[in-house]
Amino acid sequence: MTNYRRTFVPGATYFFTVNLADRRRTLLIDHIDLLREAFRYIRQRHPFIIDAMVVLPDHLHAIWTLPPDDADFPLRWRLIKTWFSRNLPRGEHRRSSRVDKGERGIWQRRYWEHLVRDETDFARHVDYIHWNPVKHGHVARVKDWPYSTFHRFVRDGVLTEDWGCAGDDASFGERR
Repeated sequence: MTNYRRTFVPGATYFFTVNLADRRRTLLIDHIDLLREAFRYIRQRHPFIIDAMVVLPDHLHAIWTLPPDDADFPLRWRLIKTWFSRNLPRGEHRRSSRVDKGERGIWQRRYWEHLVRDETDFARHVDYIHWNPVKHGHVARVKDWPYSTFHRFVRDGVLTEDWGCAGDDASFGERR
């Protein structure tokens, strides 16, 4: 087994990808209000800034900035995932290993995190987040996906409503 090490920097900005255990499910958008409440509840107790975020049916991407004296993003993710799972109606399939540990089986145990290095890195991850619903074929235009901070970026004048439309290079470093 690989010895995976996370980077903990108080006050840092991180990019995350968090997935459902069953990627065929659509729990995150089916229960979007519950997910929003989980975030609100945990942010009240363990503050952090959501710089950018998109919620898709089976996974989400987010950029968070933590308080200056705090690097404990694992606690926040554990609490968000737990709160959402406990408040979600039961009925999902669970493997015996999850049953033995008393886990619901809603989320993948691991998630991806990346320490954002600089403004360019930040901008590329924000673009990636906002483009993701188009990338996955959920919508043809970024503005048509309702579960994204893209709308906040437009409201605040950071992006235009037609950002990412045909003609823009929206590959964001990915291979097409």
